[in-house]
Amino acid sequence: RWVVERTIGWLGRWRRLSKDYEQRPEVAEAMVTLAMISLMLHRLAHPNRKRLPAP
Repeated sequence: RWVVERTIGWLGRWRRLSKDYEQRPEVAEAMVTLAMISLMLHRLAHPNRKRLPAP
């Protein structure tokens, strides 16, 4: 449960994902994928930082 809540919180930081702007589910899925890729790349590049900078 905690993992799901944190993941939704991380995704909510991306303005485009904070509301359902997309018309097609494929585009919405791609935006979630891009947001998670960005999060993971940041964690790999900066392993000691706790928070992401604002996008």
